[in-house]
Amino acid sequence: MNPRILAATAARVLTQLRRDHRSIAMILVVPAGLLSVVYWLFENETLPPGAPRTFDRVGLIMLAIFPFVVMFLITSITMLRERTSGTLERLMTTPIHQADLLFGYGIAFSLMAALQSGVATGVAYWVFDLDIDGNAGLVVAVAVLNAVLGVALGLFCSAFARTEFQAVQFMPVVVVPQILLCGLFVARDRMNDVFQAVSDWMPLTYSVEALQEIAANSEPTGAMWQDFATMGAIVLGLLVLASFTLPRKSS
Repeated sequence: MNPRILAATAARVLTQLRRDHRSIAMILVVPAGLLSVVYWLFENETLPPGAPRTFDRVGLIMLAIFPFVVMFLITSITMLRERTSGTLERLMTTPIHQADLLFGYGIAFSLMAALQSGVATGVAYWVFDLDIDGNAGLVVAVAVLNAVLGVALGLFCSAFARTEFQAVQFMPVVVVPQILLCGLFVARDRMNDVFQAVSDWMPLTYSVEALQEIAANSEPTGAMWQDFATMGAIVLGLLVLASFTLPRKSS
């Protein structure tokens, strides 16, 4: 990869995003807004004295899920537009390599993902008083890494879509099963063997497990760092795979 081309690609994508106010609103506002809905759903629950709030458990996991879903959609559709508009084909006539292009996109959207996760986590802590044992900085780190995971998965899946509708169709195929099997609704150790084995291969599982480790422990644990490492490896692997599957011509 060429660092100069990589930086130029990331700068171009950020410039385009800055002019797209709707995408910026979706990235920065939608996850925080959805988190607010989750809080209000449980606002009037009656709890025994000293019992943890449902929001502290569910809202924490949503800090991983909402950025993941939003960044997957934004990234896959944006990359597809680059192909269908002919921009990608024109770029491929230059000395740029697929890896420069994909990792440049990854860097640009990852910066937006960091802002997104910071806003959502700030709302959870400062507005809704999220109360867990672990460090808030680690929660932000998981939220950012999970949003970057959505970016990488969106870039990878966009290579297999020819229209924006097809890109959206990956949601029920790629994203929804991960939400169902990540441990949010049913603990993974209570799932049947088949679902538990499938969830082992789903990236979102490790995000949720990392957050659960943070919530239950005041100090970082070895299991949490292992989940971090697994998520980072998956992100890198998806970007590398996307660079190999990226079509050189517009569909």
